Amino acid sequence: MHTKLTLRLDHQLIGRAKSHARRTGKSVSQLVADYFALLDRTPIDEETALPPLTNALYGALAPAQIDETDYRRFLDEKYR
Repeated sequence: MHTKLTLRLDHQLIGRAKSHARRTGKSVSQLVADYFALLDRTPIDEETALPPLTNALYGALAPAQIDETDYRRFLDEKYR
């Protein structure tokens, strides 16, 4: 069952949404519905919950064996 929803948005944002909808072959309503469907989706694991850039950097410092004490020491020296 479909129900009408009224959204109040900035005119420029609406224009951008309509352009994006045309490019992707969807309606603005479908874009909003797709977004709302993502809101209650639970990530499969912790890695999928990270944004792509963060996920790419995750674990990059693991071989360096740096811990919180090292980081605090760095901050103390930096802001003296």
